Amino acid sequence: MLFCRWCHNLLMLERQQDSFRFICRTCPFYYQVEGKMERKVFGLQKKQEADILGGDKQWELADQTDTLCPRCSHGKAYFFQMQTRSADEPMSTFYRCVHCGHQWKEN
Repeated sequence: MLFCRWCHNLLMLERQQDSFRFICRTCPFYYQVEGKMERKVFGLQKKQEADILGGDKQWELADQTDTLCPRCSHGKAYFFQMQTRSADEPMSTFYRCVHCGHQWKEN
């Protein structure tokens, strides 16, 4: 990637009859390509996702309550509450089944 020396915008590749040049779309700047042009492709790495709920450590400190798991119908689950919306809205309750580990949320 090349950028314009004058306005710092990204230069676009333009093909002329038997050569190439990079041109700026906002000002008259251009950069003539001389010699052989080489194309390099860089792979992007996937960003690591952060567990905003704290991961497994969050559940170690959670209290238990009597509720029905929607997956296995077990009667107990860990829970904690967190404010996920604006302050005038009720808190969201997050559950994790003691038996199967299924997680769900109630607003």
